[in-house]
This record gives sequence, structure tokens and C-alpha cells, in this order.
Amino acid sequence: MENGPTLAEALIQMGKFIGAGICMGAGAIGPGVGEGHVGDGAMQAMARQPELIGVLTTRMLLSQAVCETTGLYSLLISILMLFVL
Repeated sequence: MENGPTLAEALIQMGKFIGAGICMGAGAIGPGVGEGHVGDGAMQAMARQPELIGVLTTRMLLSQAVCETTGLYSLLISILMLFVL
């Protein structure tokens, strides 16, 4: 008598883990690139107009928070794949 998971259950678990890993890996690329572009633009703007550093920093952080939401969506989908499906 076997107490462990069947082959079908093991394959389903493997698919969940691989799918969640791919989802997080691909989902982290976009926010990383987007936040890099936002930071680059803010640094260039601060170098050109140092008197606006406070305003630019605030807007840069807000923009980076918006860019990060896609990464959080991919995290949510990965968690759903692991624990709900």
C-alpha cells in the first residue's frame, strides 16, 4: 500500500511549481526594467535642474510604485497557482 502521492498528483504539483516559478521570473523582468528607466530619467532630470530635486524624488517614487504593481500581480498569480489550483 502506497501512502505517498500518485504519479498524477506529483505531476500536477510539479506543474504548479514550475508554472509559479516561470510566472515570478517573467513577472519580475518588466518591473525591474521599468523602475530602472524611471530612476534613470529622474537622475538625469535632477542633474539638469537641481532645484527640483524634492519634486522629482516624490514623483520618481510614485512612478516606481506604479511600476512595481505588475510584479505584485505576478506574485499574486503565483500564490494562486500554488495554493488554489
